[in-house]
Amino acid sequence: MKANANKRKIFDAVDLLTEDTSAQTTEVKAENGIEQIAIDSIKAFHNHPFHLYEGERLNDMVESIREHGILNPVIVLKTDDGYEMLSGHNRVNAAKIAGFSEVPAIIKVGLSESEAYVYVIETNLMQRSFAELLPSEKAAVMAAHYDKVCCHGKRNDIIRGLQILSGIEPEKTSCHNGKKLNSLDVIASEYGFSSRNAARYLSLNYLIQPFKNLMDENKIALLAAVDVSYMTKGEQQMLWNIVDRQGLKVKPVYAEKLRKASGDLTEEKMAEILETLQVKHSDGNAGVSFKLPKSICSKYFDGMDSKQMAAVVEQALTAWFEGKKAAVV
Repeated sequence: MKANANKRKIFDAVDLLTEDTSAQTTEVKAENGIEQIAIDSIKAFHNHPFHLYEGERLNDMVESIREHGILNPVIVLKTDDGYEMLSGHNRVNAAKIAGFSEVPAIIKVGLSESEAYVYVIETNLMQRSFAELLPSEKAAVMAAHYDKVCCHGKRNDIIRGLQILSGIEPEKTSCHNGKKLNSLDVIASEYGFSSRNAARYLSLNYLIQPFKNLMDENKIALLAAVDVSYMTKGEQQMLWNIVDRQGLKVKPVYAEKLRKASGDLTEEKMAEILETLQVKHSDGNAGVSFKLPKSICSKYFDGMDSKQMAAVVEQALTAWFEGKKAAVV
């Protein structure tokens, strides 16, 4: 398939490693092109979208490095104050745990932002299949590929993605060579998704980090996360403040309502919408919601989640009713 061929041509980090880029970039020369550098001089990539290994996978890597050392050099970008990691975040983390102070590295100089990101994305995909990635990682990979595959009609593709999510049949757009091609369709085909699901995953890249974490931990449904992603960053932060403070789970019906109100939301209005929806969609055993003035919340419940607040209310009511009963006697 031609789309596949184009994608691999653009996104093959091995090609970037081996091709002659002397006109654009320079490698710091050392023996066999590899140099030992201090771990403490390496910073994580500034927009690294992948989670570091944990648990058994990390332990296995630590033991392997202790026994055999680092067999494959990491790839770093030279910066003014040291190096920025491109490929090898997990190896460096494991080496540090194993007690190493240096790692073998291929050092790159002068890469553009997009070239650097190719290393970060593609080298991860060489080590893990796309299916193994967490939802936020899949979103980052697809967004990076989408940016590269896009024709000049990027704005049209964004509009088309919104149309697809809304169930509207979009019009075809044309590339500069006159061929009928939609970047979204190309990406969907590459990863075996429908255009609708590809649009959803691309939108997830606009979530703030706390909601990406919830999604990766399976604590928010994908459709709810998609709706949240269409809210502004400020609105997402307001929602996260409420979620974090109350221990609230963002259900799809909550997220859809908030997305529709996006653009005119304050934290108070958001809380009001959520309270109304909680009452409307609660079952008979779910309890009731009620409002307290901000002054009371700040005075008695500052920093508490919903369970802690409920416990305080129960204790206060118990003491109040016991006092009232004693007064009557």
